[in-house]
Amino acid sequence: MLDQIKGLHHVTSMARDARQNNEFFTKKLGLRRVKKTVNFDAPDVYHLYYADELGTPGSVMTYFPFPNIGKGRHGVGEVGTTVYSVPEGTLAYWEKRFADEGVAGLSREVSFGEKRLGFAGPDGDGFALVENKADTRTPWAKGDVPSDEAIRGFHSVSLRLKDGGATEELLKFMGYEEVDTSGPVKRLAVKNGNGANIVDIESLPGAAFADLGAGSVHHVAFAVENRAKQLEVRKALMDTGYQVTPVIDRDYFWAIYFRTPGGVLFEVATNEPGFDRDEDTAHLGEALKLPSQHQHLRPYLEQHLQKLED
Repeated sequence: MLDQIKGLHHVTSMARDARQNNEFFTKKLGLRRVKKTVNFDAPDVYHLYYADELGTPGSVMTYFPFPNIGKGRHGVGEVGTTVYSVPEGTLAYWEKRFADEGVAGLSREVSFGEKRLGFAGPDGDGFALVENKADTRTPWAKGDVPSDEAIRGFHSVSLRLKDGGATEELLKFMGYEEVDTSGPVKRLAVKNGNGANIVDIESLPGAAFADLGAGSVHHVAFAVENRAKQLEVRKALMDTGYQVTPVIDRDYFWAIYFRTPGGVLFEVATNEPGFDRDEDTAHLGEALKLPSQHQHLRPYLEQHLQKLED
């Protein structure tokens, strides 16, 4: 069993409209945009990052807003719900805020003994807030949400799978342990993690497979401290039979990717070097930052990319 993985690093999803996406996460959710860059493989498309003040691993939601992309179809073989942690006693605040802001899909429930508020993103993305009195992480305090109610970071992701058995074994190999079960959902957690420690697996054998599109999670990333730990994880996964990509430099972290038995794309990302490698902490996410191979496109991209509110 591996011990290098310390919880979630980031979740990356697809969207249709960059301005709408930016407004939702910075205004409605009160997160900080910590990076405005472009897709490495499609530089005419933004890659937007929303998180706490520093872009701490375990708090980072990222998006590829592809103009005119079709709507995703939810099903099995995907991350179904991305769950944020908020302070105890704040769901009433969030429910009113979301209702006032016209956020769709509001639903209250108790899951694994935790109070939970479900809601939908602008493209039908599945989200929830969970009250977590044990979460001591520091929120972004200069956003549109007061710090006493503000999002602390990720709580968990929920995987929807036709058969969760093989992915459960993979997660246990990656250092997760089963901590609870509720109906068709198994909860796994990593010890001594970064606060974003939980992965839920929901088995839905009769459901149709998901189709990737706007509102779909593209991949979920797990955090390791540095490149040395990442190479240890890569070797262990490959020795177990997984097809893992070479290490890829993503400017703000190094990444490896592999497909899980349930069809979900996993990434293992380093905590280094971080989002302040090319911007002062006080100004994260303000300027358009481009990978070196796309710097020559700056005049075109600054003219053609959709303008975003700060």
